[in-house]
Amino acid sequence: MDTSIKKKRVRGRLSREMIEDAAFEVIEKEGLAGFSMRKLAAALGCEAMSIYHHFPSVAHLHEALVDRLIGALEMPDAGLPWRQRMRIAIEDFRRIGRDHPAYATFFVTYRMNSPICLAWLNGILSLFRDGGFDTELSARLFRAVGYYLMGAVLDENAGYAKGPSAVNTVSDEQLARDFPNVMAAGRFFGTAEFDKTFELGLDMLLDEMERLRDGADAGQLSGKA
Repeated sequence: MDTSIKKKRVRGRLSREMIEDAAFEVIEKEGLAGFSMRKLAAALGCEAMSIYHHFPSVAHLHEALVDRLIGALEMPDAGLPWRQRMRIAIEDFRRIGRDHPAYATFFVTYRMNSPICLAWLNGILSLFRDGGFDTELSARLFRAVGYYLMGAVLDENAGYAKGPSAVNTVSDEQLARDFPNVMAAGRFFGTAEFDKTFELGLDMLLDEMERLRDGADAGQLSGKA
């Protein structure tokens, strides 16, 4: 573990911020399955009970970590075009997975209901409303974007680019012979292709959102005629 955390601990009292910093480091080093309060305490050079003074349980610590990540997100400038604002908000969330790959699988499935997270959710739903969508469509599109984002973050951090999960794998020769389409597509599954693939899907989502909105507006206009 990086000794910088321990050096900070020596210079002053243990703080929530120091514990959160160390937790992210331990998670990225050990993986989420290997994380424990004992390992966190060892990284900080303290007893586990010192951590529990600030965070009564692991659940409290995770809530603080998620709050910290979500709290750092800002709503895009209201002066920007709506499509650009939505793109920024979506890409900012995706970036969390890039910055915290080992924590990403927990983060994207965490059910957010703290005040900090609810404020962010409220802002995102307001962004849909600003785009001209009613309450129902705003909610449904928010969920649809969430499905896309969750899938992208999970795949980019634990998907095909990490190699096979199967015990019984096939050779490149068999892959080329028996599964030529998979072989041909494989080069586009790597990390170097993530951004291009994500942008393709995001453009499709945004195009469909605007089609739904513009179609609804056209229907309203024709109804008034």
